[in-house]
Amino acid sequence: MGVMEKMRNSTASILWILIFSFGVLWVLADVDFFAGITQGPTNLGVVNGNEITMDEYNQRVSFYTEQFNQQTGSNMTPELRATYENQAWEDLVAARLIEDKMNQMGISVTDRELIEMVTGDNPDPFIRQQFAREDGTIDRVALQAAIDAPENSEVWIMIEQQLRENRRQQKMNNFISSGLRVSSLDIKNEFIRNNSFADIRYVRFPYSEVSDDEISISEEELRRYYEANPDQFRRSESYRFRYVSWDKTPTSRDTTQTIQDVEDLRGAFADAVNDSLFLDRYQSEVRYRGGFHRISDLEEAYQRVADMEEGEVSEVFKVDGDPHVIKLIERRNDEVRFGVLSYRVVADPVGTIDRLAEQAEEFQFYASSEGFESEADRRDLEVREATATKGNPQISGLGQSQKTLRVLEDLRRNRVSDPVELDEKFIVVQMIERTPEGTRPFSEVRSQVESAVRNQKRIEMTMQRAQEVLSGNGDIDALAERAGKEVRLAEGIRKGGSSIPGAGRELRVIGSIFNKTPGEHSGAIRGENAVFVMIVDDLDIADASEMTTAQRSEIRNRLEQQKFSAFNQVFVDRLKEGASIRDNRDRMLR
Repeated sequence: MGVMEKMRNSTASILWILIFSFGVLWVLADVDFFAGITQGPTNLGVVNGNEITMDEYNQRVSFYTEQFNQQTGSNMTPELRATYENQAWEDLVAARLIEDKMNQMGISVTDRELIEMVTGDNPDPFIRQQFAREDGTIDRVALQAAIDAPENSEVWIMIEQQLRENRRQQKMNNFISSGLRVSSLDIKNEFIRNNSFADIRYVRFPYSEVSDDEISISEEELRRYYEANPDQFRRSESYRFRYVSWDKTPTSRDTTQTIQDVEDLRGAFADAVNDSLFLDRYQSEVRYRGGFHRISDLEEAYQRVADMEEGEVSEVFKVDGDPHVIKLIERRNDEVRFGVLSYRVVADPVGTIDRLAEQAEEFQFYASSEGFESEADRRDLEVREATATKGNPQISGLGQSQKTLRVLEDLRRNRVSDPVELDEKFIVVQMIERTPEGTRPFSEVRSQVESAVRNQKRIEMTMQRAQEVLSGNGDIDALAERAGKEVRLAEGIRKGGSSIPGAGRELRVIGSIFNKTPGEHSGAIRGENAVFVMIVDDLDIADASEMTTAQRSEIRNRLEQQKFSAFNQVFVDRLKEGASIRDNRDRMLR
């Protein structure tokens, strides 16, 4: 009774609360507040407040797709498309960051500069291309007429915008390049590195000669090494997951249809006047060869052309399971010119691929509610487990798969992914465990730490043995005799090289060679795979004054390109570190 009495006494207050609440809901609905919440992001991403739209992303992906199709004559695989989609995103992010940087630096193009680019003595290459006469001069009358024409006003606005952006980018590149200049000293040193050589005699003490039985390691030493070298044991974010798959293996019906497609084109191939154009138009897997070929040099499958008449097209035959027909175009003694029409047998995109995609979608739907493994058992699908590491598209059991990695990066624990189409299969993934980045625990890397400490001790013991032999003095032959080793000869070692004949990759040792004078004893030098003791017999140091103009120019261009390429990626990475980047791809492209 007490509770009911309190409710009756509070009726007026409750009514006022309800009236107020309905009023707030009415106002929020009137301003379309809830639509804003439910519709999600309206752009693909935001970089420092600047949006990346779906339209420009799609344009960039289309550009890569068309470029690939033109260069290869084939369509992208799903995995390759994922790689280009990621590249398109990275391009757009980099463009926004560089645009921001140009704004911060105040890089701009004035109206006077723009006028000079259009009507000046040395106009922009785009203007020159559009209004150049045969003699290379600019048709100023035609240019002015195009500028004055009212119907061209919108076109000129677009041209001016593009010219401004091109000039700003050019100024930015000039700014970057000005800090990456290759000096005369750089060119001189590079010439000397590439044209200086040495002959040496050496004795080598391999680290492998110290056996594991000779090395003792305490637990304290392992702990000390682990604590002193945490960066050696860092791990990136990793994922453990399970998945089921549906192979996109062509069916017998797909094979029959592909054979029929080739058969249907036999008549048109026989009648074709331009065989190269025909094979290109119908996208034959085997490209047109063009020239004459000895029949005896042909692959066995193609040698049937020896029994054919000019203009004849063979019956359909298979090579590695794919249907082919061959046309003899011309015979010249024991040589022939021919064309091959062939299609690769692939799963039909409608009859086979869509059916597999539908099966994967049904599995994902029921696995999300009924349980991944139980649904796999019900459908008699094999469940496999695999691991992956963030930033590394090489995934155990799946090979290179940027698409799978992208899905894993956005998938929460125990969640089931949408179907993922790979080149050879569809998969559906369930996340089992996400391991964050950080230093791996000692218990997990103990064997790795022990190996590192063992190698360190092996190097120290080898160095000590070499120094003990050296303490006996004498020339290199006497040293080799005391150590029970042979003296090896290595000639023509280049200063800019990386390996020593008979000893492998040894950058540190090569660096030491060119710091010695002929006849000088080196002492013990720690190398990559062994300790070295050497004598320099001859040094041929290049004279930079003998460098030709062509050599100087080639070295300058190469060094500038190396510097610019290395700096460009570092420059963008540094800009990313201080940027605010919101990536909505997982929601917009789902």
